[in-house]
Amino acid sequence: MTWRSITEKARALAGLIALTGCQSIPEASLEQADVLIMRGQIFDGTGNPAQSADIAIRDDKIIFVGSEGHRRFQVDTVIDAIGLVVAPGFIDPHTHAGSDLASEDDSRRANLAFAFQGVTTVVVGNDGHGSTRVREMAEKANNQGIGTNVAYLAGFGYLRKQVIGNIDRAPTKVELERMKTAMTGAMCEGAYGLSAGLYYTPQNFAKTDEVITLAKVAARFGGYYDTHMRDESTYNIGVAGALREAIEISRQSGAPLHVSHIKALGPAVWGHSARMITLIEDARAEGMKITADQYPWTASGTRISNALMPRWSLSGGLEGLRTRLKSAETRKKIQSEIVQNLERRGGASRLLITAGLGEAEVTVGKNLAEIADAQGIDPVLAAVRIVEKGDARVASFNMNPDDIKAFAQRNWVVTGSDGSTGHPRKYASFPKAYQDFVVRDQLLSLAQFIRRSSGQTADITGLKDRGYLKAGMVADIVLFDPKKFSPRATYQLPTELTAGVVHLFVNGVRLIENGEYRGALPGQPLLKDNQC
Repeated sequence: MTWRSITEKARALAGLIALTGCQSIPEASLEQADVLIMRGQIFDGTGNPAQSADIAIRDDKIIFVGSEGHRRFQVDTVIDAIGLVVAPGFIDPHTHAGSDLASEDDSRRANLAFAFQGVTTVVVGNDGHGSTRVREMAEKANNQGIGTNVAYLAGFGYLRKQVIGNIDRAPTKVELERMKTAMTGAMCEGAYGLSAGLYYTPQNFAKTDEVITLAKVAARFGGYYDTHMRDESTYNIGVAGALREAIEISRQSGAPLHVSHIKALGPAVWGHSARMITLIEDARAEGMKITADQYPWTASGTRISNALMPRWSLSGGLEGLRTRLKSAETRKKIQSEIVQNLERRGGASRLLITAGLGEAEVTVGKNLAEIADAQGIDPVLAAVRIVEKGDARVASFNMNPDDIKAFAQRNWVVTGSDGSTGHPRKYASFPKAYQDFVVRDQLLSLAQFIRRSSGQTADITGLKDRGYLKAGMVADIVLFDPKKFSPRATYQLPTELTAGVVHLFVNGVRLIENGEYRGALPGQPLLKDNQC
């Protein structure tokens, strides 16, 4: 294959000679392989302890996991993985990588923010934003080429916007049937389930029964219900109430429930992780399928409009909000609720501006309190001025480390990034989870961390041929140095690539070689076979 060098072939031959004690092995007796990974610390994605084994790859498949691979295979490339962890490529169940993967820019489509974390597959369409045009997105990915694999969720918010718009009302029977038809189409084109973000406009206008109706469509095809809950704090029904709603949607629809970026957001609900864990584990004890993903950061990532503006004020989107702000009486009401929302977020000093949107005048790297002080106004007015001209991305420092640790130790929680622009979680969630939970706090073993970053996530999403290192599986494989695998991205420098990934195979092709990106785009859209 063209991406392998003559030097590697020479090393492979030398390695075979050395490992066989200079004995000649008849080539006719050897099976052909493209790559042989030897002497690594193999974690297979099941949660079992490491084993010493070799892995052989031919084309895009793992064809062998076992001992003395050098005696069985004639290979083009031998990788000596001594000192390295060899694991299934990580699977990120919650990302916002869709725009990168659809870009005209090859470097964006390479998806290196995730690849350098060891991620070989990303799920997109989360928070209810996923398009139902799955086949169209998949065809574009195939035609242009992408670095990592991608799997798709159809979005409740997308469906509602397409049929109803940003309006605060229930759908008519005809409109609900149109939404069901579109959801059915998305599943038939290969979606893995329904995502929702019931906190966000216009999804927050929907009643529970409306969501259940569409989740039933996903369930009919074996799909799951992925949710950013209606509340993660005390904005409306409270975090426990929102979790109860999510469980009820799952119970009535029959769709397995996956809670996105599980958290207790804001000082008012710190410590509520215990109650949430009890609710989930009681439901699981009844036989319900409930899981969650988690990122290890104390700050969430959102926008000023989402963090501070009242939900009702966003009917009609930001334009609707701006129209309401022109009324003195309504503006006063909005500002009074912003005061409450700032309290929920722990104050203006906890909202770090990471990017300006539209014509908003903001200073990236300053918090809302600092921006307000610089303008000689209070933070409420500063927030209003931002949304009057545009919007701003913020890192919102609202999580308590004890809650993060409590969730991290549950066996139904997997690693996810919620990776989005301006927040280091897009570039460094997996290595940070490794450093925090495995190395520093020893909450998880290395085998558990790899399990919850690969095989367990494959099981949740429904990916049948990924997530495990065994013969017959697709060769999505990460080799990382356990002493160097660590985050470089920070809140101040959120786009620094992760350190420590030495090699990364996607569909049998090396995307990262000796710690460097080599220009390949071997990723594929992974479509669920829903047998429509």
